[in-house]
Amino acid sequence: MIKIRQEFKTHSIQDIPGTIQSEFKNFKPERLITPGQTVAITAGSRGIGNIDVITREIINCLKQIGADPFIVPSMGSHGGATAEGQTEVLRHYGITETAMGAPIKSSMEVVPVGHTDEGLPVYIDKIASQADHIIVVNRIKTHTDFEAPIESGLMKMIAIGLGNQEAADKYHLDFVNNGYYSVITSVARKVLEKCKITFGVGIVENQKEETEIIQLIPADSFEKTEEELLLKSKQLFPRIPLSPVGLLIVDKMGKTYSGTGMDQNVIARSTASIHNVPSFPKIARIFVRDLALASNGNASGIGNADFTTQRLVDKIDIDASYVNVITAVGTELIRIPLHFKTDREVIDTAGKVIPGFTAEKARVVRIKNTLDLEERLISEAMIPEAEQIENLLIIGSPKPTEFNEEGNLLSTEFF
Repeated sequence: MIKIRQEFKTHSIQDIPGTIQSEFKNFKPERLITPGQTVAITAGSRGIGNIDVITREIINCLKQIGADPFIVPSMGSHGGATAEGQTEVLRHYGITETAMGAPIKSSMEVVPVGHTDEGLPVYIDKIASQADHIIVVNRIKTHTDFEAPIESGLMKMIAIGLGNQEAADKYHLDFVNNGYYSVITSVARKVLEKCKITFGVGIVENQKEETEIIQLIPADSFEKTEEELLLKSKQLFPRIPLSPVGLLIVDKMGKTYSGTGMDQNVIARSTASIHNVPSFPKIARIFVRDLALASNGNASGIGNADFTTQRLVDKIDIDASYVNVITAVGTELIRIPLHFKTDREVIDTAGKVIPGFTAEKARVVRIKNTLDLEERLISEAMIPEAEQIENLLIIGSPKPTEFNEEGNLLSTEFF
């Protein structure tokens, strides 16, 4: 295997607190928020880069104008669909009451808002509804399951995140017949019409998981601005530029990287029939080695793999995973693939079901996860193709694949 690095042209924000302060200064939220008023700030279940720094600075800026901010976990059915579980998810991202300097008020209770024009009931978190203002914070990016003018971002946070499990259950089922985009936008529009959402904070990351854009967005500009930021996000979205791939080795999966554990836009695969995925790259078999700690045992998406390890299976919280996939109407995503005690056993077995899997011809790619794709390992057979790809650098010389005494892949200097 040999290390390759994809050179991404990025312009990450170096001073995140300063950028947020500048956004607040330009936006002038004191026009809308008066001293003493309560402000609910959403916090989701995704592993957004610098989300602790971003959330803390939003809180600081609100305090500077005399507001009384608090955090509301906003993640649908994640965290096992319990208030305690969702607070624990935030803790893994460094979002705690002590670190943020503000209370975290977690509850799965919702209150009805009304109905969409199509007759779908609309809900919002009860605690958030009692605040004088709501600020929606989320990363804007391509969704793992569908393609549309609005995908994963502020509108989805309003519809699913703030609606807790009650909304997530109903809307995911409705996605089957009416589509993600239609449901998300119609529900979010009704919440924006009826509830006290004051503004949003849109975040866009680059290919290195660095914060590229932070923008305060007025509530009446959510749709238009989110569409614009989604286009920018898609230009920055990392992919595996080599195809076909015989065996893709993913070191870790989990909710911190994607709603489906491994981003389906990266692996170009989904076992769930309602999900749309790209046709590139062509990957014959996928081996996922471990589950991220921050996923809290939620292994939704493991069904997209062909192979895994016993150590990953042992980390699965069945209850939390079942709640998630049932809510998402994607029960296929928790099907446990063939699993073995060691990495060596998995790779040996995978070789038996991949045509032409020999030392000279095997086409293998190894990545850390589907979010961090700047550096990866490829097998020697793929070097000639890699050399022809612009901005793809080959680092060093090929090295043999090494295993430790337990038969697991070594954590080399590559990772």
